[in-house]
Amino acid sequence: MLIRDKIQRNEEITLIKGAALSKNTKGRAKMEELEDIRTPYMIDRDRIVHSKSFRRLKHKTQVYIKTSGDHYRTRLTHTLEVSQISKTIGKGIGLNEDLIEAIALGHDLGHVAFAHNGEEVLNELLPGGFKHNEQSIRVLKYLEKNGKGLNLTEEVLDGILKHSGFSNSSKVNRAITLEGQVVKYSDKIAYVNHDIDDSIRAGLLRIKDIPEELINILGKTHGERINTLVNDCVYNTLDNIDKGILEVSLSKDIGHALAQLRKFMFQKIYLGSILKEEREKAKFVLHNVYDYYMKHIEEMPHIYKNIVEKEGKERGVTDYIAGMSDDYCLVLFNKIYVPKFVIY
Repeated sequence: MLIRDKIQRNEEITLIKGAALSKNTKGRAKMEELEDIRTPYMIDRDRIVHSKSFRRLKHKTQVYIKTSGDHYRTRLTHTLEVSQISKTIGKGIGLNEDLIEAIALGHDLGHVAFAHNGEEVLNELLPGGFKHNEQSIRVLKYLEKNGKGLNLTEEVLDGILKHSGFSNSSKVNRAITLEGQVVKYSDKIAYVNHDIDDSIRAGLLRIKDIPEELINILGKTHGERINTLVNDCVYNTLDNIDKGILEVSLSKDIGHALAQLRKFMFQKIYLGSILKEEREKAKFVLHNVYDYYMKHIEEMPHIYKNIVEKEGKERGVTDYIAGMSDDYCLVLFNKIYVPKFVIY
């Protein structure tokens, strides 16, 4: 018996009825031969980890654009925290951890430099708008491997596409697998809490600033809040399944508390006055780099010039800009616009 068969047999024995079994995958856009050891979801996870876009996450900002500290989150460390939280929830429920891990590791590959400020800029400039979850799919299907894409399974792509938003109330935005739904909640659990942690470290937020009623429900410390939310997600989802409802969710009170905590962070930190000046600087840089390449298509890498020919200038330049790390974007801005010493 092949090792892959043993792994898939173990999935049938250990996972709950509503879990996504790798042997039942809807497959890939391009059919591939099965491997002896790895299941399709294991292959997808490994392809994402070894991709260039995954490695670039280490230099993409989560919230704070430029820091001198080593302990502030980046888009990469956020991704790893989402993966850890979602695998814990998935294991507690009895779901496919390989599928969960693949979705979690790939969910933010389409994020732009300079946190959500970059997404706002490209959303203004690209006809039809720009969303990082949709860009993640473009990265995985059309941009990785010099335009060949990674040819991932439908379940992984669906979970990545539908990780945005705050609830599963709309079936249109709900992942087709419970594993994908787990990642959606884990993303919010991770970023709301680790952004609080980073904000306190930066001296921009104090624990006493957080509404007391939310602290009383979710917990005072970072670990307490994560534990409350993870436990609630596991037990509430198991309760849903016992009732015949195949849906991942938080309980009403805990879900409301997390939503209010997220709202507080948007008002105080994400869109607050504290970081307004740095947000505007980041947008200025991106606007000008975008404008430059709209006028100098010939200077972009070959893959993006091909996209310009097939899908237009705005799409090609957007794909190029969206893939940049914060540091690379700043290097290009300085190269393009900052005067150099030519006489010594």
